[in-house]
Amino acid sequence: MSRSSHAVVLGGGLAGTLAAHALARHAGSVTVLERDVLPEGPGHRRGVPQARHAHLLWSNGARVIDALLPGTTDRLLAAGARRIGFQGDQVTLTVRGWQHRFEPTQFAVLCTRPLLDWIVRDQVLRTGRLHLRQGAEAVALRAGGGRITGVRVREADGRETDVDADLVVDATGRASGLRHWLADLDVRPPDKDVVDAGIGYATRLFAAPPGATGAFPAVNVGAPHDPDEPAHFGVVYPVEDDRWIVTLSCTRGGTLPAHEDDFEAFARARLGHPLVADLIGSVEPLTPVFHSRSGANRRLYPERHDGWPDGLLVVGDSLTAFNPVYGHGMSAAARCAAALDRELAAGADTRRIQEAIGAAVDDPWILAASKDAGYAGCRIDATDPRLVGEHTAQQMRFADAIIDKSLVAPEVCATVTGVISLSAGQAELGSSRFLSLMHREGSLPKLSGPPLRPEELDLVRLPAYRRVPSA
Repeated sequence: MSRSSHAVVLGGGLAGTLAAHALARHAGSVTVLERDVLPEGPGHRRGVPQARHAHLLWSNGARVIDALLPGTTDRLLAAGARRIGFQGDQVTLTVRGWQHRFEPTQFAVLCTRPLLDWIVRDQVLRTGRLHLRQGAEAVALRAGGGRITGVRVREADGRETDVDADLVVDATGRASGLRHWLADLDVRPPDKDVVDAGIGYATRLFAAPPGATGAFPAVNVGAPHDPDEPAHFGVVYPVEDDRWIVTLSCTRGGTLPAHEDDFEAFARARLGHPLVADLIGSVEPLTPVFHSRSGANRRLYPERHDGWPDGLLVVGDSLTAFNPVYGHGMSAAARCAAALDRELAAGADTRRIQEAIGAAVDDPWILAASKDAGYAGCRIDATDPRLVGEHTAQQMRFADAIIDKSLVAPEVCATVTGVISLSAGQAELGSSRFLSLMHREGSLPKLSGPPLRPEELDLVRLPAYRRVPSA
């Protein structure tokens, strides 16, 4: 882009803010159009309903954001976020059994979504390189000569105005109007894949016991998996202000606690172990129960479109939306921005930039979609051969074997954690090095209970628990 060009980003969430920051390095001016009026500090808003639930920022995403905005992770930690080392600082019951707490090789940053969004937005706005227009909703794209030339915007008072642009980036999220905008320009929509396990969430915030948010591990508990029945999960994550965020989830056909009085009982009855219920049983709830069901994995393929208009890019959840349980959405947004920055620096055109963005989200896409495809009642409308090919059943069996080994073998676990955290490519799990490791690495005994240490049990007043080293 030239220094005289004007870029417009639709959406002021995490994906839009990071994309705008990347654009500001290359464009003459950047405008962010945001439908909501954004809070002055960490706060919830209408446009991010999923922000009520547990989030984590994987190490790859944190590193990418820090490369774009140096010091972001430090600011998050200073504001009360927790850096969790995987697998040392988390107690996990997978559908295949308990995970040994090996020496950490990757990490995640845990905090509420409003805190992360605000710190990133504040960092970006402090640079003074972009203009944020709030209460301004994109309602149509403008085009001419085979390329996008701007956006029609509806202001908070109902007036509509036009904004000229040399480049428009759609970062409006799952509710993007892209399909309708393209139809108005007589442009067919891009190809789309959907993998929908019908995931639902119920979340409450609790006051954690003194010291627990800094010294007690994160907790992730699943239920034994019957391929013909809905799956249930629960997490207890430490977040800022000495709180725990507790999210319970289920796949299609499963139930969620409807009322506050049902929350603890649900965790005790539906999960594979009472640990989550025991942790929250004696602490103070701080919020009501928040629900949502917007966890379908969905991916668009604008890079395949032979008539895609020049000057239009799609990033974040507008491009690839994930089941939030895997924690890949924020990292994928960061990877989109990094790809945008890199390709603009190389002088790439719109198609090449979109191809690079698509490549950046491919690993998180296949990790989430292939996992959800194995749940009962999952609805798949996809052409990706990795999801609907003749070898998918064999791939799922191999995935189960990998999980089994990673629970009890530290080097296998380190490789798997590298892939899950997006720090290594998904192809690593098919490498000759990893396949050899699967066969040769020795295994520890399986665990029959949560691997909690005595000082951790004392911290949360659960002395009755004890570590049982083998099943």
